[in-house]
Amino acid sequence: MDLDRPNIEEYLPSEAIQESNEKLHLRDLLDISPTLTEAAGAIVDDSFTRCFKSNPSEPWNWNVYLFPLWCFGVVVRYGILFPVRVLVLTIGWIIFLSSFIPAHFLLRSHDKWRKKIERYLVELICSFFVASWTGVVKYHGPRPSMRPKQVFVANHTSMIDFIVLEQMTAFAVIMQKHPGWVGLLQSTILESVGCIWFNRAEAKDREIVARKLRDHIQGVDNNPLLIFPEGTCVNNHYTVMFKKGAFELGCTVCPIAIKYNKIFVDAFWNSKKQSFTMHLLHLMTSWAVVCDVWYLEPQNIRPGETPIEFAERVRDIISVRAGLKKVPWDGYLKYSRPSPKHRERKQQRFVESVLQRLEKKGK
Repeated sequence: MDLDRPNIEEYLPSEAIQESNEKLHLRDLLDISPTLTEAAGAIVDDSFTRCFKSNPSEPWNWNVYLFPLWCFGVVVRYGILFPVRVLVLTIGWIIFLSSFIPAHFLLRSHDKWRKKIERYLVELICSFFVASWTGVVKYHGPRPSMRPKQVFVANHTSMIDFIVLEQMTAFAVIMQKHPGWVGLLQSTILESVGCIWFNRAEAKDREIVARKLRDHIQGVDNNPLLIFPEGTCVNNHYTVMFKKGAFELGCTVCPIAIKYNKIFVDAFWNSKKQSFTMHLLHLMTSWAVVCDVWYLEPQNIRPGETPIEFAERVRDIISVRAGLKKVPWDGYLKYSRPSPKHRERKQQRFVESVLQRLEKKGK
């Protein structure tokens, strides 16, 4: 007897066990259409998983005529463009650090001038980053200005969203705290423009961030505040639910729509599969990063409108402008696994469906 094999009789009612074995057929145990339908639907139409999948480009070097062209392109991208881009980025860092460090430490008594210079230098280094990808960015609409009681919100595809927007305007961004060299830049250089960091796993950080947000938007001289309300990177085909935090501050919300053209490279950053360093290398070895940025009409909460409804209305505006599909998912589910209780409920429903079927056959 196989001890590891489940005993189906433990799940059968006593009346069914007493019945003749001829009345118990395999099809009775497998007739679980609702469960199978649910499982098939989850496999075929998992709109949540699709939000965070990279879409690999279709191979085109499939014959003897195109393969040499593909090889030539690889040589150009890795042998010529990549070294030039590394050189451009290196020159950018030399210029930036040789200017930022003296300004940061020598102009502490001249706070206004120091902030102005640091703001310009952050925009400059972001421009060098965009140049290192041969970035072709087209901006639509009026450039953001420094005003109190306003916040900018944008859809989120990669951390380079911040760089693309920052090269035009020195935003103070709300961002997850990262490890490594990115975290070092966050805690040193980017804090100079008023950026706010949080740890997604720390519940107490939410209260601290909420307080900092309210304080920041009141300042006349503070840099414009930028928030990615999805809370995670989405693959630029969809938008997930916007967190309501940016929409309950009682200020004007300025939507920004970002759409990447994937003709040369997919700019989506899957942080679970790829470090940001490798993501940058991927961009720097591509032909170009092409995208459009739309600064859309500012929005205010309407009378009787809740922050959640306000967030959905702004998400509609961004999704329509960027041609993105809305899905009713919370992006934070990307970082969590189904709870044991959820799995147990599913298992219990499955057992109950089998038992109900057997009881009907036993009558």
